[in-house]
Amino acid sequence: MITITLPDGSARQYPAPVTGDGIAASIGEGLRKAALAMVVDGKLVDLKTPLTADAKVSLVTAKTPDGIDIIRHSTAHILAQAIKELYPTAQITIGPVIENGFYYDVAFEKAITSDDLAALEARMADIVKRDLPIQRDVWTREKAIAHFKGIGEHYKAEIVADLPAGDEISVYSQGDFLDLCRGPHLPSTGKAGAFKLLSLAGAYWRGDSKNAMLTRIYGTAWATEKELKDHLRMLEEAAKRDHRKLGREMDLFHLQDDAPGQVFWHPKGWTLYRTLENYIRDKIAANGYVEVNTPQLVSSEMYKKSGHWDKFGTENMFVFKEVSNERELFFAMKPMNCPCHIQIFNVGIKSYRDLPLRMAEFGACMRNEAQGAMHGIMRVRAFKQDDAHIFCTTEQMPGELVAFCHLLREVYQEIGFTNVAVKLSTRPEKRGGGGARWGPADAARAAAGAAAG
Repeated sequence: MITITLPDGSARQYPAPVTGDGIAASIGEGLRKAALAMVVDGKLVDLKTPLTADAKVSLVTAKTPDGIDIIRHSTAHILAQAIKELYPTAQITIGPVIENGFYYDVAFEKAITSDDLAALEARMADIVKRDLPIQRDVWTREKAIAHFKGIGEHYKAEIVADLPAGDEISVYSQGDFLDLCRGPHLPSTGKAGAFKLLSLAGAYWRGDSKNAMLTRIYGTAWATEKELKDHLRMLEEAAKRDHRKLGREMDLFHLQDDAPGQVFWHPKGWTLYRTLENYIRDKIAANGYVEVNTPQLVSSEMYKKSGHWDKFGTENMFVFKEVSNERELFFAMKPMNCPCHIQIFNVGIKSYRDLPLRMAEFGACMRNEAQGAMHGIMRVRAFKQDDAHIFCTTEQMPGELVAFCHLLREVYQEIGFTNVAVKLSTRPEKRGGGGARWGPADAARAAAGAAAG
């Protein structure tokens, strides 16, 4: 017998092994029908996972964030199965959960269009109706690679081959369909909720433009039909307010394929742009910032010295080669202002009496964003970065941080944003400078946080 401790602190004994389905059934038929997975000693696992030792267990339903994620993940697999049934020569790659839904990247022999989504949805509904049990198995790396190569799924074989040594290779089957996945998943396809395929997009394999272009199929999935309809209604309302649509209708700006990721500002739009820019310019001047302007085309040597060349990589920067006196020189359109501001600071001798120096710029920057990542004027290749760098002593850091946070909050409130979310960036694994330099910075940040409340 093993003891299972439930979230309310109660304990029940079961003959080993026992599954989540068995635990749910012992509590009540309603919970058995609602249970999708379980958390065992803090780890999310399949409902069918056999338990052979004492454990703390909580059952996961569609009313929990974990439950809805599992529904979406399994719906992505149902989409993949529908694709293989309708397009046997297609190769499926990855199908993760995203906010409010999922996507699956697929290599089709012949491109599909949005008109084909209805047939895929219908086949998915048929797979749900079949209520196929979803089964997890663990394979050796060699078996998995051989299997996927043998059925022509070369992308899957590549994924398996690149997994770190020692990683467990798990596969999930539903009917005749089998997919590589860490899981967990629904107990059966019949447990899937309400879903809708939304759109198609292009996506490079592993996000690298040097690789093949795949077809990305986006979908959304919810626990109930009502939740799905509410979400689709929200998308319809959002589409009416899409800034790209409004930009054209109000004669503010437009975008076109001749200049991907760049904005054509019309007179009305540019007037609004300059009004906002001048507001910010007056605001930062009143707070002791001095404005500078730096070059857009900069030698690669500067970016190598600053670390940005390795951090961004040439695939994320627009790089040009110049041959001078039989010597190759590389230049890049600046993706950020930081290194150039440091060059201004480095000119001449600075005294501690000159600090703090608050240096700001409306810098024209360019980044080689992937085609599929760009979105209107929200994610672009060419943009003005309202940017600043504060040069100060370690002792001045807490005060400068607090003052900046107050300035930032004040600007957002005056523009009309009152519900602002703040994310804190802590010390990253890949960073510049040694530990001795990061220590005082961390201490200053902590002191500023305490002072700002």
